[in-house]
Amino acid sequence: MAVTRPAPRPVPAALPTGPGPGPGRGSGSGSGAVVPGPRRAVAHRYAALPPPLEVALAALRLEALLGDPRDAANPYGLPALTTPLTTSRTTTGSITGRAGGVGGAGEDRAGLLAAAGLGRIRAADQLVRALRPVLRRDVALGHACAAAAGPCPVPAALLGPAALLAATGTVLRQAARIVAGRCHGEPALRQWRPVLATVFADLLACESLTSVALRRPAGFASGALLPAVAGYVVPTVVGDVLAQLDLVLTECGHGPAGLEGRMLAKLAGDLPAAGVDAAAAGSWQAHLVRALPALAQSPGPQHAALPALFRLADPDPDPGPAPDPAADPVSGTGPRPVSGSGPGSAVTAAAPGANRQHGQHGQDRQGLDGESGDGESGGGDGVVLSGLSRAAVRPAGGDPDRAALAGVARRLLSEQRALRRPCRAAGLDGPDGPAVRALADRQALLWLAAAVLGVQEAADEGRGLFLGGPHWALLALSGITERLGVPLPAPAADPREQVWAELAGRVRRGVDCDIYATRVLW
Repeated sequence: MAVTRPAPRPVPAALPTGPGPGPGRGSGSGSGAVVPGPRRAVAHRYAALPPPLEVALAALRLEALLGDPRDAANPYGLPALTTPLTTSRTTTGSITGRAGGVGGAGEDRAGLLAAAGLGRIRAADQLVRALRPVLRRDVALGHACAAAAGPCPVPAALLGPAALLAATGTVLRQAARIVAGRCHGEPALRQWRPVLATVFADLLACESLTSVALRRPAGFASGALLPAVAGYVVPTVVGDVLAQLDLVLTECGHGPAGLEGRMLAKLAGDLPAAGVDAAAAGSWQAHLVRALPALAQSPGPQHAALPALFRLADPDPDPGPAPDPAADPVSGTGPRPVSGSGPGSAVTAAAPGANRQHGQHGQDRQGLDGESGDGESGGGDGVVLSGLSRAAVRPAGGDPDRAALAGVARRLLSEQRALRRPCRAAGLDGPDGPAVRALADRQALLWLAAAVLGVQEAADEGRGLFLGGPHWALLALSGITERLGVPLPAPAADPREQVWAELAGRVRRGVDCDIYATRVLW
């Protein structure tokens, strides 16, 4: 019996009014009727942490224009994007071909973004939210669309990590859908639920860091520490995440020949072009070595107000000026070619040190040697470390999980203090020694933990949001402390079951596994 698919839907003006998924959501057959609603309520129905209305509408239009990701005939669908390069010879002898992951000509890609209204979005973090329907599908497609659209407010150093997290989240949703759908009839598959819960928490932790980095004011003269930390940490952590997802999918019978296996293979193949492979992470680590004195700064006073960088639902603290095509791609905007591996490639555009002025060991334009900035070394980016100091003294209110979270924060804060002296004395032996690289690794993980704690505190405002609860943060911090080798007492309860319940519920309701809990159309 032939399977028919619904006709393409018009660009929606609002979201479905009901809280649950529309008919056929799990199978990619649509999300129900689209009805108008009050402007203020549209963004709130779009995500648990709602963006500005124009951002929500732009993302919805873009996702509708991209079409059904399961449609084999859709050039922007997952089957087409994961198809290997094929070539054929025409009757005239010319070669034609199609490569998965590029999804149409550059004009088409630029037209998609223009039709969706993304050109009016100036805040970097909000533009990444609006781009997520593209980034979810394919890392290379996300970079191709950005290049076709010209200069944008998203720093090249952060576009790669953002795309990597979005594309990995798609694979996680596929794996969670498989396990959740079959574990009742196949109890052996339940062993993968805590694994996927841990993957979910790791992705939320990395997105916390990336989102905070995207919200840093454009005028910070702080050594661009946050983009450098994200450029190192995200590929490093996600590399382990992809290995876990590969294991789960293979054990569930979805190997390399299936769609999920091809998605993983395509994602792994696109990492170098997106500047988020192991080599790029190693380059960022070398920059962090030069920034060790700045990374080791004090978290600041515990009584200070929660920095605006952590309040992901609030407007961007400083969206900055309109894009400048000549801006530095590491901390500004600038054009970003996306293919190849030479001087014009995305690796060069996003890689650290592409615009260095004083040679291999001199101070670069962003001051990543830790000597620039205002106040202490590292300047404004160092406010992220206040996430550690604030969480260490937050009252638990009798909640054992929140008490455990505060205990972890105190232990990590002690670790950060213990590392200050060796980090401030580092660099005398050069940036290539294993000892200084280990220090940079530990400091970067502590910045990741601080971002997690700051984002969790900002979301914990009595609204009952999953992001404001302690479970995902506890699970994410357990992974960080394991990487650090820091001994900790066990939390009050294993948080993996609660985190799995959230992940499975999102898959069932058609909600992305991002930090904002964003609805998806397909």
